[in-house]
Amino acid sequence: MGAWKGWYHVIGNTYGTWLPGDPRGWRSRHHAEHVEGDYRHPPPDGFYDELHESAEARMKRGPVILSPPARRQAGQAMVEMLLHQKVEVLSFSLDGVHFHLLGRFGPSRIRPAVGRAKKHAYHILRASGHAGEVWAKRCSIHPIGHRRHQVSTYRYVLGHTRVSAWIWAYNQGVYWESTLDFR
Repeated sequence: MGAWKGWYHVIGNTYGTWLPGDPRGWRSRHHAEHVEGDYRHPPPDGFYDELHESAEARMKRGPVILSPPARRQAGQAMVEMLLHQKVEVLSFSLDGVHFHLLGRFGPSRIRPAVGRAKKHAYHILRASGHAGEVWAKRCSIHPIGHRRHQVSTYRYVLGHTRVSAWIWAYNQGVYWESTLDFR
């Protein structure tokens, strides 16, 4: 099923915050493996403990949880890079462990465009003293089905203020000094 008028809801995580076997529920890539439960109906306690412990043991470092100032820096960097790539962003939120964005990507392919935005945010954070990886690999892409779905997703993304997320909506414009430098 295609996206309604090219709109997508994209979700991504910081490094190490949503691993295979997570007690909150999880999905294997391309749903290659049937997994009991999801974030609304988690699997039974202890069901995937071994898998989760194995995934944690393979991590190079601890999970990344962004501080409020880092959320603002990374969020602004991601939004400006998406806009620079001609992605029409309606709303964006970034809390300590994940981001949501509602956008229309036009001719841009979604994963590469989001990857460039994450890379730009990584460089901004690194310049301000953040060390190591920031983002988990890939992102989750959900096509918007119709106008009502778009409106509810827009509200959902902006509703992340309740979890201390940095949020941005298209009607705010880019009110910060740009970090893009093409010299």
